Amino acid sequence: QVQLVESGGGLVQAGGSLRLSCSASGRTFSSYGMGWFRQAPGKEREFVAAITWSGGRTYYADSVKGRFTISRDNAKNTVYLRLNSLKPADTAVYYCAAGPNGATVAYEYAYWGQGTQVTVSS
Repeated sequence: QVQLVESGGGLVQAGGSLRLSCSASGRTFSSYGMGWFRQAPGKEREFVAAITWSGGRTYYADSVKGRFTISRDNAKNTVYLRLNSLKPADTAVYYCAAGPNGATVAYEYAYWGQGTQVTVSS
């Protein structure tokens, strides 16, 4: 089992940057693919990015490609999401999740954090 805790959210102006972190407990962290999703008010949860257990492959939603970067440090049981060139449309609660390699849909992920709020002002 994996328990996940996100941090690093906050209020930032458009064009700014943030780095989100997701710390995992449990000895099997390195065996899971990890993903980031987000949910804006009144909208469904949407895929943002994913990374394989080894960190060798990454996947991104078209809306964030070229602006966001996912990475992981298995020695620290942590996955990161670097958010650059932020837009007001990026405002949402960001969640990390653990599941199979390469998964890009929410139902494939078994474990979820509680989320961290990212607010981008114009």
